[in-house]
Amino acid sequence: MKKIKKIKIRLNGKNRNIIKGYKLYNLVNELDLPLRKIAIELNREIVDKKKIKKIKLNDKDNIEIVHFIGGG
Repeated sequence: MKKIKKIKIRLNGKNRNIIKGYKLYNLVNELDLPLRKIAIELNREIVDKKKIKKIKLNDKDNIEIVHFIGGG
């Protein structure tokens, strides 16, 4: 039986374990966030959402996701 390797990331200030090789796009989908209404920062750099499907997460990555909500 093959053991699944996990890595630890920090998401909005909380530690989280994910499968090694997980992509940022998978994380956003898992959180059920609308891509057009969020801003993503990976290791203190803003992520171009056009490239989100290509970005693999690495051990100790720090991710901040901000969700925009309209109001008046």
